[in-house]
Amino acid sequence: MRAEPRSAGGTVHWVGTGLSTGGTGLRAVCDRAARVVVWDRAVARGRRRLAALGLEDRAEVRALDEGVPESAVAPGDVVVSMLPATEHPALLRLALARRAHFACTSYASAELVEEAARAKEEGLVVLTEAGLDPGVDHLMAHRLVEEARAAVGDGPGLTATFTSYCGGLPAVPNDFRYRFSWAPYGVLAALGTPARYIEDGVSRTAARPWEAVRPLVLDGERFEVYPNRDSLPFVAQYGFPAGWRVSSFVRGTLRNEGWRAAWREVFATVRTGDEERIRALAAELAGRHPTTEGDRDRVVLTVALTLRDVGGAVVSEGSGLLDVTGDASESAMARCVSLPLAYGVRRVLDGALPSGLHRAAPDAVEAARWLEFLDGHGLRVTSPEPNRPA
Repeated sequence: MRAEPRSAGGTVHWVGTGLSTGGTGLRAVCDRAARVVVWDRAVARGRRRLAALGLEDRAEVRALDEGVPESAVAPGDVVVSMLPATEHPALLRLALARRAHFACTSYASAELVEEAARAKEEGLVVLTEAGLDPGVDHLMAHRLVEEARAAVGDGPGLTATFTSYCGGLPAVPNDFRYRFSWAPYGVLAALGTPARYIEDGVSRTAARPWEAVRPLVLDGERFEVYPNRDSLPFVAQYGFPAGWRVSSFVRGTLRNEGWRAAWREVFATVRTGDEERIRALAAELAGRHPTTEGDRDRVVLTVALTLRDVGGAVVSEGSGLLDVTGDASESAMARCVSLPLAYGVRRVLDGALPSGLHRAAPDAVEAARWLEFLDGHGLRVTSPEPNRPA
C-alpha cells in the first residue's frame, strides 16, 4: 500500500564534494533548503571546496569519517549522495531507516530499485538518474517523444530512429582527445562493459563498445560516438508508443574525432580483462594527462528522434543539443551534473514528487519544468540542424 508522501524537513545532506559538485547546483540547493550540511572525508578539505565555490557561508561542513551517522539525519531530510555508485545503497538504507528522502545522479541499480519499493510504502522519495547522463538526456528524450506524438500520432506504420550521445571533452582537443572528468579507473572499466542497442530493427550487443565507433557530424563539427550500457529498457522509459516500430535506438558516448586512434593502448589493456593492469594504466594516464588550472572542459549532449512513414519519408524530425564550456569558476561537467540534481532536490523539498522511485522527470510535463529551470540557470538546450551520419 502506498503511503502519503512525507513532507521534506528542509535539511539537505550533500554527501561528497568531488568533481561533480558544482557551485551553481549547490547554490540552488542552498537558496531553497532551510539548512545544508556538506559531508566530506575531511572537514578542512570540505571547507576549502565550499570556499572555492563561494559558498563558505551557505552550508555547514561535517566529517564523513566512516559514514554519515544516523543521528545526524532527521525524518523528512533529503540525503544526496555524490559518492561513487557502489556507496549509494548504504546511504539509501540509512535514509530509509531515518525516514528521509534520497537523491543521486547515478543509474537506478537493481539494489536501489528494490530499496525504493520500501520508500514508496513509507511515503519517501528516491530520486535517481538526475544528473547529466543519465538525467538531462532523459528530459530531452521525453520532450522529443511528446512533440513527435503530438505531430504524427502513435502509429502504426511509423518507424522511429533515436540516438542519444553525451561526452565530457577537453574544450581544446589534445593529442589524447580526453581529459578525465571522473575517476580514471571508472572510465576504463566502462569500456569493458558490453553495450546493447537496436540497429536496423535488431537488438545487437557490442562486447567491446569501442569497436562500434561511428562518426557523427554535429553543427559542422566532427565527433566519434559509440553505444554504452543497455539502451533497450529506455524505449519503454521514454514512452515510445507500441505502434512505433523501432529501427534504431542507441544511447552512447561522444568523443572528439581521433579518439579511437589515440586510445589504442587503452583498448589493448582493457581487452585483457586484467583489473590490476587496468588500474595501473588508469593511474598512469591520469598522471600523463593531468588537468591543469588553465584547462577548460566541455560537455556535449545531443538527442535526436526521427519518424518515417511506411514509404520511408521523414514525417517528424527533432533534436536537442546541450553544449557547455567550463570557466575559471566552475567546470562544465560539475555544472551539468549538479544543477539538474539540485532542481530535483528542490522538487523533493517542495513536496512535488510522489513517493517511490523516480528517474529524473518521468514524463514530458515534468521534464518541461526541469528544462525551464536549467535554461534559467544558464544550461540551455537548443535545437540545431538534425544529426546525420558523417
